[in-house]
Amino acid sequence: MPFITVKVLEGKTEDQKRKLVEKVTEAVCESFDVDPSVVFIFIEDLEKNNYGKKGKLFSDL
Repeated sequence: MPFITVKVLEGKTEDQKRKLVEKVTEAVCESFDVDPSVVFIFIEDLEKNNYGKKGKLFSDL
């Protein structure tokens, strides 16, 4: 039973998340030869003010 966690910066639309879940599920089923009913996808929205890159918060970029 695959459990997949995807972490993204906040701001993705519901449609983008649906597409991601669909495509990741397809890839997992193809790679692991499992039924979609046993694939779990967790999307974590990360707040931009809690992460940084190149010395700056994402919320400041």
